[in-house]
Amino acid sequence: MRRPRGAFRKFLDYLLGFAILALLAVIAARYDRVDTRQVAGAVTVNDGDSLTLGAVRIRLVGIDAPEYDQRCQRNGADYACGREARKALADLAAADGVSCEGWETDRYGRLLAVCKAGSVDLNRRQVEQGWAVAYGDYFDAEHAARDAKRGLWAGTFDRPRDWRDMHGGLAESEHDVFGAAANWLRQLFGFS
Repeated sequence: MRRPRGAFRKFLDYLLGFAILALLAVIAARYDRVDTRQVAGAVTVNDGDSLTLGAVRIRLVGIDAPEYDQRCQRNGADYACGREARKALADLAAADGVSCEGWETDRYGRLLAVCKAGSVDLNRRQVEQGWAVAYGDYFDAEHAARDAKRGLWAGTFDRPRDWRDMHGGLAESEHDVFGAAANWLRQLFGFS
């Protein structure tokens, strides 16, 4: 035989129900903050995983390329892998008009997006060519580039995230499901 719930227990149940409804109302009211954005226009390539379309700064989602000043090793010598990653992206972006689509922004206010030049997925191609590593996506492309020793994989390098950590850069979470969920909540509630 079940014991009847006390008045305090019923109050807590109602309070929990009210809190859930209030949270859903806040989410519904702020949902427009995370709409998918589509951007196209004149492109400026900043480095191997970020560019600017018009006035919109964009970070290619799911990848991480060497920082512009990062150096790597190949055939026993240092080389400017960050500059080569930037050049590879600039070469890809020069082919056709660039368009990007995304809904998240990172801590720097950049749109996290998948970008295309014509039908070429720039995010995937940077990883396939070995000028970026998988950062929450494109693991199959990284594996193929590593096996073929393309780009960065032709020598040795510090993963861009590790290089930033060693040189005082801010850590950025991977662009995976957990990072996307945290980003969505951050944007929804206006946290920086």
